[in-house]
Amino acid sequence: MEQVADLIRKIPLFQDLTDEELLSISALFFERKYKKNAIIFFEEDPGEELFVIKSGTVKIYKIDNTKQITLALFRSGDFFGEMSIMQKEGTRSANAETLEPSIVFTLKRSTFYEYVGRSPSLCLRLLEVTMNRLRRANEQIHDLTFLDVRTRILKAVHQLSMEYGETKLGSIQITVKLTHQEIANMVGTVRESVTKVLQELQDDRIISIQNKQIRIENMDGLKRKIVY
Repeated sequence: MEQVADLIRKIPLFQDLTDEELLSISALFFERKYKKNAIIFFEEDPGEELFVIKSGTVKIYKIDNTKQITLALFRSGDFFGEMSIMQKEGTRSANAETLEPSIVFTLKRSTFYEYVGRSPSLCLRLLEVTMNRLRRANEQIHDLTFLDVRTRILKAVHQLSMEYGETKLGSIQITVKLTHQEIANMVGTVRESVTKVLQELQDDRIISIQNKQIRIENMDGLKRKIVY
């Protein structure tokens, strides 16, 4: 229980709860373990639970005909699934799949409703998070509509470095492992286009790649290549 409390205490959604409330709600989470490439839920499944990631990486995506479009990546300390549980009889708006072995904690809708109902600060935090995610979704729509493929790929690399980057020996290591196809799914293009742009960046010594992890060697050089 204390392990769950320590995890959710770091999540903005729950950070205004008292220690007593944190321990109380933590006791109601259930732990689940998933293998790599396991489906957590499908689009249109009933939305009965909120998910908090203890370890691993989860991809949220939709299928457009036969094409996969990645909407978000979540890692340790992130949460997802909040939209559907806020609607009675709500269903999932996308699919969720693990990119690596993952452990998540789940919270039932009825329990979440109980705490939202008695905590105005939790309501405000939920609204804030929802608005930020909506703003991010609008940015994705803008990029897919107005930016060319090369710029979308460059911007995705930069965004990944901002969200998942760790500074090591003067460079920035993107800690999440992604195949070229997975990056292509993030920006709405084909794998070959991603391979071409990443090779260009390697030739220019802006990035290096090892074990599917991208390292930004020249951040200023990467930024200069992103032309809007």
